[in-house]
Amino acid sequence: MRRKCSRLAGVSGRGRNYRYVGPVELKTAVRPGDGGCRIGSAADFGGWIVEQSAAELAEPFTFVVGRDGVLRLAPRRSEHVACAGGDMVLSAGEISFMREADRWAVGEISNQSTGYCPDVTSWSAVARALDGVQLGRPSGFTHEVVFRRCPDCQEHNIVREDDFVCVFCDSDLPAAWNVDPTA
Repeated sequence: MRRKCSRLAGVSGRGRNYRYVGPVELKTAVRPGDGGCRIGSAADFGGWIVEQSAAELAEPFTFVVGRDGVLRLAPRRSEHVACAGGDMVLSAGEISFMREADRWAVGEISNQSTGYCPDVTSWSAVARALDGVQLGRPSGFTHEVVFRRCPDCQEHNIVREDDFVCVFCDSDLPAAWNVDPTA
């Protein structure tokens, strides 16, 4: 039987707040009580990780860092907006874990979330959340995803190989993050 994850608020986080910008129907499907497992301490992580099967540990998990600065984890195929309980986040993406000597550490981590499209600068919020639960971690995202909104057609783009051109209309994309015009 899986333990019930706490959803209590924590210390206020710092950084840009990312509003959900994905498909409306995914956000409207989020129900009260939805949300990833809140990992606010090393003990929380220790209790959560031992409940994961080998198959679950073989692939990345969905993560968000809530506005309270706390890490939340959910199975990979979970929507980020559901993991966040429909709220704004400081970062979002995918994360995997590995054993490193005598403790758990982050194996790989990205800001891959097409629902929130967080900037690579959201790493600082992730680093604080991981440090808060005493997880070994890399110095940054192991896979950075660059998101931009096209100023002409308004479509969201993933920039590949530093080619800042909209894949939908061939317009130039801005150098600075601009996915959510209200942020």
